[in-house]
Amino acid sequence: MNLLAYLLLAAAGLMGAGMTLWGGYYLVTALMSWRKPMDYGRHPATTRFAVLVAARNEELVIGNLINSLLTQNYPPELYDVWVIPNNCTDNTARAAREFGAKVLECTVPVKCKGDVMAFAYRQLRDRGYDAFCVFDADNVADPKFLQEMNNAYRAGARAAQGYRDSKNPFDSAISGCYSIYYWMMDRFHNGGKAGLGLSAMLGGTGFMVSAAAFEAIGGWCTQSISEDLEMSAQCALAGVPIAWAPRAVTYDEQPLTFRESIKQRRRWTSGTLQIARAWLPVLGQSLARRPAVQVLDIGATMLIPAYQAAALVSMVLTALAAGMVAPGDFSVLLCLGYLGGSLAITILGATLSAALVLTVEEKWDKRMLPALGLYWLFLLSWVPITIGCLFKKTTVWEEIRHTRNVSVPRRMKANQRNQVLAP
Repeated sequence: MNLLAYLLLAAAGLMGAGMTLWGGYYLVTALMSWRKPMDYGRHPATTRFAVLVAARNEELVIGNLINSLLTQNYPPELYDVWVIPNNCTDNTARAAREFGAKVLECTVPVKCKGDVMAFAYRQLRDRGYDAFCVFDADNVADPKFLQEMNNAYRAGARAAQGYRDSKNPFDSAISGCYSIYYWMMDRFHNGGKAGLGLSAMLGGTGFMVSAAAFEAIGGWCTQSISEDLEMSAQCALAGVPIAWAPRAVTYDEQPLTFRESIKQRRRWTSGTLQIARAWLPVLGQSLARRPAVQVLDIGATMLIPAYQAAALVSMVLTALAAGMVAPGDFSVLLCLGYLGGSLAITILGATLSAALVLTVEEKWDKRMLPALGLYWLFLLSWVPITIGCLFKKTTVWEEIRHTRNVSVPRRMKANQRNQVLAP
Protein backbone atom coordinates (compact mmCIF):
# COMPACT_ATOMS: atom_id res chain seq x y z
CA MET A 1 0.00 0.00 0.00
CA ASN A 2 1.46 3.39 -1.00
CA LEU A 3 1.63 6.72 0.84
CA LEU A 4 -1.48 8.09 -0.89
CA ALA A 5 -3.49 5.13 0.35
CA TYR A 6 -2.35 5.78 3.92
CA LEU A 7 -3.28 9.45 3.59
CA LEU A 8 -6.73 8.53 2.29
CA LEU A 9 -7.22 6.10 5.17
CA ALA A 10 -6.08 8.71 7.67
CA ALA A 11 -8.57 11.26 6.32
CA ALA A 12 -11.34 8.65 6.34
CA GLY A 13 -10.35 7.64 9.87
CA LEU A 14 -10.61 11.21 11.15
CA MET A 15 -14.09 11.56 9.69
CA GLY A 16 -14.97 8.11 10.97
CA ALA A 17 -13.96 9.08 14.51
CA GLY A 18 -16.34 12.04 14.43
CA MET A 19 -19.09 9.91 12.95
CA THR A 20 -18.55 7.24 15.62
CA LEU A 21 -18.82 9.82 18.39
CA TRP A 22 -22.00 11.30 16.88
CA GLY A 23 -23.50 7.91 16.06
CA GLY A 24 -22.61 6.50 19.47
CA TYR A 25 -24.54 9.29 21.13
CA TYR A 26 -27.64 8.46 19.12
CA LEU A 27 -27.17 4.76 19.80
CA VAL A 28 -27.29 5.48 23.52
CA THR A 29 -30.33 7.66 22.91
CA ALA A 30 -32.10 4.84 21.05
CA LEU A 31 -31.33 2.35 23.81
CA MET A 32 -32.81 4.69 26.40
CA SER A 33 -36.12 4.63 24.53
CA TRP A 34 -36.93 1.40 26.39
CA ARG A 35 -37.45 3.38 29.57
CA LYS A 36 -41.11 3.87 30.39
CA PRO A 37 -42.41 7.27 29.19
CA MET A 38 -43.11 9.84 31.85
CA ASP A 39 -46.65 9.70 33.20
CA TYR A 40 -48.01 13.23 33.52
CA GLY A 41 -50.95 12.00 35.55
CA ARG A 42 -54.60 12.92 35.11
CA HIS A 43 -55.55 16.53 35.77
CA PRO A 44 -58.77 18.52 35.57
CA ALA A 45 -59.23 20.34 32.27
CA THR A 46 -58.24 23.94 32.91
CA THR A 47 -55.74 24.82 30.17
CA ARG A 48 -57.12 27.18 27.53
CA PHE A 49 -55.80 26.25 24.09
CA ALA A 50 -55.63 28.04 20.76
CA VAL A 51 -55.36 25.38 18.04
CA LEU A 52 -53.59 26.79 14.96
CA VAL A 53 -53.77 25.36 11.44
CA ALA A 54 -51.86 27.02 8.61
CA ALA A 55 -53.73 26.07 5.43
CA ARG A 56 -52.79 26.56 1.79
CA ASN A 57 -55.20 25.10 -0.76
CA GLU A 58 -56.50 22.47 1.67
CA GLU A 59 -60.23 22.69 0.85
CA LEU A 60 -60.48 18.98 0.08
CA VAL A 61 -58.86 17.63 3.25
CA ILE A 62 -59.28 20.13 6.07
CA GLY A 63 -62.71 18.86 7.10
CA ASN A 64 -61.38 15.66 8.71
CA LEU A 65 -58.97 17.64 10.86
CA ILE A 66 -61.56 20.18 12.00
CA ASN A 67 -64.02 17.41 12.83
CA SER A 68 -61.39 15.60 14.90
CA LEU A 69 -60.54 18.82 16.73
CA LEU A 70 -64.11 19.90 17.43
CA THR A 71 -64.96 16.47 18.85
CA GLN A 72 -62.10 16.31 21.36
CA ASN A 73 -62.67 14.80 24.79
CA TYR A 74 -62.09 18.24 26.21
CA PRO A 75 -64.44 21.04 27.28
CA PRO A 76 -65.28 23.03 24.12
CA GLU A 77 -65.28 26.31 26.02
CA LEU A 78 -61.57 25.84 26.77
CA TYR A 79 -60.26 25.83 23.20
CA ASP A 80 -60.73 27.46 19.82
CA VAL A 81 -59.75 26.07 16.43
CA TRP A 82 -58.18 28.74 14.22
CA VAL A 83 -57.53 28.07 10.53
CA ILE A 84 -55.15 30.57 8.90
CA PRO A 85 -55.54 30.42 5.10
CA ASN A 86 -52.62 31.82 3.11
CA ASN A 87 -51.83 32.08 -0.61
CA CYS A 88 -54.96 30.06 -1.37
CA THR A 89 -56.46 29.71 -4.83
CA ASP A 90 -59.31 27.47 -3.64
CA ASN A 91 -62.07 27.77 -1.04
CA THR A 92 -60.11 26.71 2.03
CA ALA A 93 -61.47 29.57 4.15
CA ARG A 94 -65.09 28.82 3.27
CA ALA A 95 -64.62 25.10 3.89
CA ALA A 96 -63.05 25.80 7.30
CA ARG A 97 -65.97 28.02 8.33
CA GLU A 98 -68.53 25.48 7.14
CA PHE A 99 -66.89 22.77 9.24
CA GLY A 100 -67.05 25.03 12.30
CA ALA A 101 -63.56 26.47 12.70
CA LYS A 102 -62.71 30.12 13.26
CA VAL A 103 -60.88 31.66 10.30
CA LEU A 104 -58.07 34.18 10.55
CA GLU A 105 -57.20 35.40 7.06
CA CYS A 106 -53.45 35.92 6.73
CA THR A 107 -52.83 39.49 5.52
CA VAL A 108 -49.02 39.50 5.43
CA PRO A 109 -46.61 38.23 2.74
CA VAL A 110 -45.83 34.56 3.30
CA LYS A 111 -42.59 32.86 2.34
CA CYS A 112 -42.76 30.02 4.83
CA LYS A 113 -45.07 28.43 7.38
CA GLY A 114 -43.40 30.38 10.15
CA ASP A 115 -44.66 33.65 8.63
CA VAL A 116 -48.23 32.37 8.90
CA MET A 117 -47.80 31.24 12.48
CA ALA A 118 -46.07 34.45 13.52
CA PHE A 119 -49.01 36.43 12.11
CA ALA A 120 -51.52 34.22 13.95
CA TYR A 121 -49.61 34.45 17.21
CA ARG A 122 -49.52 38.25 17.05
CA GLN A 123 -53.27 38.35 16.51
CA LEU A 124 -54.11 35.89 19.30
CA ARG A 125 -51.49 36.34 22.02
CA ASP A 126 -53.59 38.78 24.07
CA ARG A 127 -56.77 36.67 24.09
CA GLY A 128 -55.98 34.78 27.28
CA TYR A 129 -54.80 31.47 25.85
CA ASP A 130 -52.51 29.43 28.08
CA ALA A 131 -50.98 27.46 25.21
CA PHE A 132 -50.99 27.07 21.44
CA CYS A 133 -51.25 23.73 19.60
CA VAL A 134 -50.15 23.41 15.99
CA PHE A 135 -51.44 21.05 13.29
CA ASP A 136 -51.12 20.64 9.54
CA ALA A 137 -54.35 20.75 7.54
CA ASP A 138 -54.07 17.12 6.38
CA ASN A 139 -53.83 15.76 9.94
CA VAL A 140 -56.36 14.01 12.13
CA ALA A 141 -56.07 14.47 15.92
CA ASP A 142 -56.72 11.66 18.38
CA PRO A 143 -59.78 12.46 20.55
CA LYS A 144 -57.58 12.68 23.65
CA PHE A 145 -54.95 15.00 22.16
CA LEU A 146 -55.94 18.14 24.06
CA GLN A 147 -56.66 16.18 27.22
CA GLU A 148 -53.14 14.74 27.14
CA MET A 149 -51.58 18.12 26.41
CA ASN A 150 -53.54 19.54 29.34
CA ASN A 151 -52.08 16.79 31.53
CA ALA A 152 -48.56 17.65 30.36
CA TYR A 153 -49.16 21.38 30.87
CA ARG A 154 -50.62 20.89 34.35
CA ALA A 155 -47.62 18.69 35.22
CA GLY A 156 -45.29 21.58 34.38
CA ALA A 157 -44.50 21.17 30.67
CA ARG A 158 -44.37 24.46 28.83
CA ALA A 159 -43.68 22.93 25.44
CA ALA A 160 -44.47 19.39 24.30
CA GLN A 161 -44.33 17.22 21.20
CA GLY A 162 -46.95 14.53 20.65
CA TYR A 163 -46.74 11.17 18.90
CA ARG A 164 -46.72 11.58 15.13
CA ASP A 165 -48.51 8.63 13.57
CA SER A 166 -49.52 7.98 9.97
CA LYS A 167 -52.92 8.00 8.27
CA ASN A 168 -51.89 6.16 5.13
CA PRO A 169 -48.97 3.78 5.71
CA PHE A 170 -50.35 1.22 3.25
CA ASP A 171 -51.06 3.51 0.29
CA SER A 172 -47.64 3.08 -1.35
CA ALA A 173 -44.13 1.94 -0.54
CA ILE A 174 -43.10 5.61 -0.13
CA SER A 175 -45.89 6.42 2.34
CA GLY A 176 -44.90 3.27 4.19
CA CYS A 177 -41.25 4.38 4.33
CA TYR A 178 -42.32 7.75 5.70
CA SER A 179 -44.43 6.00 8.32
CA ILE A 180 -41.48 3.85 9.43
CA TYR A 181 -39.32 6.96 9.58
CA TYR A 182 -41.78 8.82 11.83
CA TRP A 183 -42.33 5.79 14.06
CA MET A 184 -38.55 5.59 14.37
CA MET A 185 -38.35 9.28 15.30
CA ASP A 186 -41.16 8.81 17.83
CA ARG A 187 -39.57 5.81 19.47
CA PHE A 188 -35.81 6.18 19.15
CA HIS A 189 -35.34 9.95 18.95
CA ASN A 190 -38.03 11.60 21.07
CA GLY A 191 -38.64 8.55 23.25
CA GLY A 192 -34.91 8.08 23.72
CA LYS A 193 -34.34 11.73 24.58
CA ALA A 194 -37.12 11.50 27.14
CA GLY A 195 -35.44 8.40 28.57
CA LEU A 196 -32.25 10.43 29.03
CA GLY A 197 -34.14 13.32 30.59
CA LEU A 198 -33.53 15.52 27.53
CA SER A 199 -35.87 17.54 25.34
CA ALA A 200 -37.86 16.10 22.49
CA MET A 201 -37.73 17.91 19.16
CA LEU A 202 -40.71 19.80 17.78
CA GLY A 203 -41.83 17.98 14.66
CA GLY A 204 -43.81 20.50 12.63
CA THR A 205 -47.23 19.29 13.73
CA GLY A 206 -48.98 17.86 16.76
CA PHE A 207 -47.11 19.98 19.29
CA MET A 208 -47.89 22.47 22.06
CA VAL A 209 -46.05 25.64 23.08
CA SER A 210 -47.31 27.62 26.07
CA ALA A 211 -47.80 31.36 26.20
CA ALA A 212 -45.07 31.46 28.88
CA ALA A 213 -42.63 29.67 26.55
CA PHE A 214 -43.41 32.08 23.73
CA GLU A 215 -42.70 34.94 26.10
CA ALA A 216 -39.35 33.34 26.98
CA ILE A 217 -38.27 32.95 23.35
CA GLY A 218 -39.63 36.32 22.20
CA GLY A 219 -42.83 35.19 20.49
CA TRP A 220 -43.14 33.21 17.28
CA CYS A 221 -40.10 34.56 15.48
CA THR A 222 -38.82 31.81 13.18
CA GLN A 223 -37.30 32.86 9.86
CA SER A 224 -36.42 29.57 8.16
CA ILE A 225 -38.34 27.00 6.14
CA SER A 226 -37.84 24.49 9.01
CA GLU A 227 -39.63 26.41 11.73
CA ASP A 228 -39.90 23.36 13.99
CA LEU A 229 -36.13 22.82 14.29
CA GLU A 230 -35.56 26.56 14.64
CA MET A 231 -38.08 26.82 17.47
CA SER A 232 -36.50 23.79 19.13
CA ALA A 233 -33.20 25.69 19.11
CA GLN A 234 -34.87 28.79 20.52
CA CYS A 235 -36.39 26.73 23.34
CA ALA A 236 -32.99 25.18 24.10
CA LEU A 237 -31.33 28.59 24.33
CA ALA A 238 -34.14 29.94 26.51
CA GLY A 239 -33.98 26.95 28.84
CA VAL A 240 -37.47 25.73 27.94
CA PRO A 241 -37.50 21.89 27.90
CA ILE A 242 -39.69 20.23 25.27
CA ALA A 243 -41.62 17.39 26.88
CA TRP A 244 -42.39 14.12 25.10
CA ALA A 245 -46.13 13.43 25.23
CA PRO A 246 -46.64 10.10 23.40
CA ARG A 247 -50.31 9.80 24.38
CA ALA A 248 -51.11 12.98 22.43
CA VAL A 249 -51.38 11.40 18.99
CA THR A 250 -51.62 13.06 15.58
CA TYR A 251 -52.22 11.13 12.37
CA ASP A 252 -50.36 12.64 9.43
CA GLU A 253 -50.85 12.03 5.71
CA GLN A 254 -47.63 10.90 3.99
CA PRO A 255 -46.52 11.58 0.40
CA LEU A 256 -47.22 8.80 -2.07
CA THR A 257 -44.53 9.20 -4.72
CA PHE A 258 -40.76 9.41 -4.78
CA ARG A 259 -40.99 12.73 -6.59
CA GLU A 260 -43.07 14.27 -3.79
CA SER A 261 -40.68 12.74 -1.28
CA ILE A 262 -37.63 14.32 -2.94
CA LYS A 263 -39.34 17.71 -2.97
CA GLN A 264 -40.25 17.52 0.70
CA ARG A 265 -36.92 16.17 1.90
CA ARG A 266 -35.02 18.79 -0.09
CA ARG A 267 -36.99 21.42 1.83
CA TRP A 268 -36.26 19.72 5.16
CA THR A 269 -32.55 19.39 4.41
CA SER A 270 -32.24 22.93 3.08
CA GLY A 271 -34.00 24.17 6.20
CA THR A 272 -31.64 22.20 8.45
CA LEU A 273 -28.61 23.62 6.63
CA GLN A 274 -30.08 27.12 6.82
CA ILE A 275 -30.65 26.77 10.56
CA ALA A 276 -27.25 25.17 11.17
CA ARG A 277 -25.46 28.10 9.52
CA ALA A 278 -27.46 30.63 11.51
CA TRP A 279 -27.73 28.89 14.87
CA LEU A 280 -24.65 26.70 15.40
CA PRO A 281 -22.46 29.75 16.15
CA VAL A 282 -25.11 31.03 18.56
CA LEU A 283 -25.33 27.62 20.25
CA GLY A 284 -21.54 27.48 20.49
CA GLN A 285 -21.40 30.89 22.15
CA SER A 286 -24.11 29.83 24.58
CA LEU A 287 -22.20 26.65 25.47
CA ALA A 288 -19.03 28.67 26.03
CA ARG A 289 -20.85 30.92 28.49
CA ARG A 290 -22.87 28.23 30.25
CA PRO A 291 -22.67 24.54 29.30
CA ALA A 292 -26.13 23.00 28.87
CA VAL A 293 -26.96 19.50 27.65
CA GLN A 294 -30.14 20.69 25.91
CA VAL A 295 -28.15 23.18 23.82
CA LEU A 296 -25.51 20.57 22.95
CA ASP A 297 -28.21 18.09 21.99
CA ILE A 298 -30.01 20.38 19.53
CA GLY A 299 -26.64 21.26 18.01
CA ALA A 300 -26.00 17.55 17.39
CA THR A 301 -29.35 17.33 15.58
CA MET A 302 -28.31 20.15 13.26
CA LEU A 303 -25.25 18.11 12.24
CA ILE A 304 -27.28 15.38 10.53
CA PRO A 305 -26.55 16.67 6.98
CA ALA A 306 -22.84 16.92 7.86
CA TYR A 307 -22.95 13.32 9.11
CA GLN A 308 -24.51 12.15 5.84
CA ALA A 309 -21.93 13.99 3.72
CA ALA A 310 -19.07 12.72 5.90
CA ALA A 311 -20.32 9.13 5.62
CA LEU A 312 -20.26 9.34 1.83
CA VAL A 313 -16.82 10.94 1.65
CA SER A 314 -15.34 8.52 4.18
CA MET A 315 -16.68 5.52 2.28
CA VAL A 316 -15.31 6.79 -1.05
CA LEU A 317 -11.87 7.54 0.43
CA THR A 318 -11.66 4.11 2.05
CA ALA A 319 -12.76 2.41 -1.18
CA LEU A 320 -10.06 4.25 -3.13
CA ALA A 321 -7.47 3.26 -0.53
CA ALA A 322 -8.62 -0.36 -0.73
CA GLY A 323 -7.99 -0.33 -4.47
CA MET A 324 -4.39 0.91 -4.11
CA VAL A 325 -2.72 -2.46 -3.64
CA ALA A 326 0.68 -1.19 -4.78
CA PRO A 327 2.26 2.01 -6.13
CA GLY A 328 0.95 2.58 -9.63
CA ASP A 329 -1.39 -0.40 -9.39
CA PHE A 330 -5.09 0.25 -8.78
CA SER A 331 -7.61 -2.59 -8.44
CA VAL A 332 -11.06 -1.57 -9.54
CA LEU A 333 -12.35 -4.93 -8.30
CA LEU A 334 -11.14 -4.32 -4.73
CA CYS A 335 -12.54 -0.79 -4.78
CA LEU A 336 -15.94 -1.94 -5.99
CA GLY A 337 -15.83 -4.87 -3.58
CA TYR A 338 -15.43 -2.52 -0.63
CA LEU A 339 -18.25 -0.30 -1.89
CA GLY A 340 -20.47 -3.34 -2.37
CA GLY A 341 -19.71 -4.63 1.11
CA SER A 342 -20.44 -1.22 2.65
CA LEU A 343 -23.71 -1.03 0.74
CA ALA A 344 -24.72 -4.52 1.89
CA ILE A 345 -24.05 -3.62 5.54
CA THR A 346 -26.04 -0.41 5.15
CA ILE A 347 -28.99 -2.23 3.58
CA LEU A 348 -28.95 -4.87 6.32
CA GLY A 349 -28.73 -2.28 9.10
CA ALA A 350 -31.54 -0.12 7.68
CA THR A 351 -33.82 -3.12 7.13
CA LEU A 352 -33.22 -4.56 10.59
CA SER A 353 -33.81 -1.18 12.25
CA ALA A 354 -37.06 -0.78 10.30
CA ALA A 355 -38.15 -4.29 11.33
CA LEU A 356 -37.28 -3.45 14.94
CA VAL A 357 -39.41 -0.32 15.01
CA LEU A 358 -42.33 -2.15 13.39
CA THR A 359 -42.03 -4.71 16.17
CA VAL A 360 -41.68 -2.45 19.20
CA GLU A 361 -44.36 -0.04 17.95
CA GLU A 362 -46.70 -2.95 17.12
CA LYS A 363 -47.07 -1.89 13.48
CA TRP A 364 -46.49 -5.24 11.79
CA ASP A 365 -48.79 -5.71 8.81
CA LYS A 366 -48.13 -7.60 5.56
CA ARG A 367 -49.00 -4.43 3.66
CA MET A 368 -45.84 -2.86 5.12
CA LEU A 369 -43.55 -5.39 3.40
CA PRO A 370 -42.91 -3.21 0.28
CA ALA A 371 -41.90 -0.31 2.54
CA LEU A 372 -39.72 -2.59 4.66
CA GLY A 373 -37.96 -3.80 1.53
CA LEU A 374 -37.33 -0.27 0.23
CA TYR A 375 -36.58 1.53 3.48
CA TRP A 376 -32.83 1.28 2.92
CA LEU A 377 -33.22 3.07 -0.43
CA PHE A 378 -35.39 5.74 1.19
CA LEU A 379 -32.61 6.45 3.70
CA LEU A 380 -29.73 6.24 1.21
CA SER A 381 -31.50 8.59 -1.20
CA TRP A 382 -31.17 11.25 1.49
CA VAL A 383 -27.41 11.39 0.84
CA PRO A 384 -27.62 12.78 -2.74
CA ILE A 385 -30.42 15.07 -1.57
CA THR A 386 -28.10 16.46 1.09
CA ILE A 387 -25.17 16.81 -1.32
CA GLY A 388 -27.44 18.61 -3.79
CA CYS A 389 -28.71 20.98 -1.10
CA LEU A 390 -25.13 21.95 -0.26
CA PHE A 391 -24.90 23.48 -3.72
CA LYS A 392 -28.51 24.43 -4.49
CA LYS A 393 -30.74 25.15 -1.52
CA THR A 394 -34.53 25.26 -1.43
CA THR A 395 -35.44 28.69 -0.07
CA VAL A 396 -39.19 28.77 -0.70
CA TRP A 397 -41.84 26.91 1.27
CA GLU A 398 -43.59 24.91 -1.46
CA GLU A 399 -46.89 23.25 -0.71
CA ILE A 400 -47.43 19.51 -0.86
CA ARG A 401 -50.85 19.16 -2.44
CA HIS A 402 -53.34 16.97 -0.61
CA THR A 403 -56.26 15.96 -2.79
CA ARG A 404 -57.46 12.79 -1.03
CA ASN A 405 -59.63 12.88 2.07
CA VAL A 406 -57.83 10.08 3.92
CA SER A 407 -59.25 8.82 7.20
CA VAL A 408 -57.40 6.89 9.90
CA PRO A 409 -57.43 3.07 9.50
CA ARG A 410 -59.53 1.46 12.25
CA ARG A 411 -56.85 -1.08 13.06
CA MET A 412 -54.37 1.70 13.71
CA LYS A 413 -56.80 3.41 16.07
CA ALA A 414 -57.19 0.16 17.98
CA ASN A 415 -53.43 -0.43 18.25
CA GLN A 416 -52.50 3.15 19.08
CA ARG A 417 -53.24 2.80 22.80
CA ASN A 418 -50.69 0.01 23.19
CA GLN A 419 -47.91 1.51 21.10
CA VAL A 420 -47.61 4.76 23.04
CA LEU A 421 -47.58 2.95 26.39
CA ALA A 422 -45.03 0.30 25.45
CA PRO A 423 -42.08 0.27 27.88
